Amino acid sequence: QGQLVESGGGLVQAGGSLRLSCATSGRTFSSNAMGWFRQAPGKEREFVAAISMSGGSTYYADSVKGRFTISRDNAKNTLYLEMNSLKPEDTAVYYCAARWGPLASTKKNEYSYWGQGTQVTVSS
Repeated sequence: QGQLVESGGGLVQAGGSLRLSCATSGRTFSSNAMGWFRQAPGKEREFVAAISMSGGSTYYADSVKGRFTISRDNAKNTLYLEMNSLKPEDTAVYYCAARWGPLASTKKNEYSYWGQGTQVTVSS
């Protein structure tokens, strides 16, 4: 149904910043809450941040709270993740995901649509 395409990943030094984007089709974006997840080598995919369909509610993993900001531009059908004060432990493939309905969730099994991921590497 919908296509999610992440961009903005790359290599950055510890303490640096990156901004990830997730472009979607209008149909996918307008009817869905959205989330960011990440997966490091040898680890399970984990929740990073989520935002409700309206953008009025946001949720963050404790490990990124205060450093990462999730936002959405409903006019552009685009999801963002602003990442500041990056740490080597933030290194992972980052995925955006869409969940049917207005409410955000921290649970990956509640998301139906996933992007292909973008690599973020933070060097020490």
